[in-house]
Amino acid sequence: QVQLAESGGGLVQAGGSLRLSCAASGSIFSINAMGWYRQAPGKQRELVADITSGGSLNYADSVKGRFTISRDNAKNTVYLQMNSLKPEDTAVYYCAAVVYDGKYEYDYWGQGTQVTVSS
Repeated sequence: QVQLAESGGGLVQAGGSLRLSCAASGSIFSINAMGWYRQAPGKQRELVADITSGGSLNYADSVKGRFTISRDNAKNTVYLQMNSLKPEDTAVYYCAAVVYDGKYEYDYWGQGTQVTVSS
């Protein structure tokens, strides 16, 4: 079993910054990809950004140039630096990881952290 522990959400004014962190722990052989998704009220969950074990990056068009994803493989931790935040970035942000246990891959999700951007 694998646990994802998120931190760093909160309330910030438009134009401000927040940094989210997500640490994976448990039965991990390797983590193939880690990422962040978000879900705003009344909307579907969407990909914000993800990063592979090799460092390949992928961003939603809406956050390109404002958000930066990074990971520390030694700590099994992924970060999301969010700058120039907008009210439309308000959502619950979920960490996700694709974990390989030596035989199979599994998808894991964090419990979510609220990010609220006031105008």
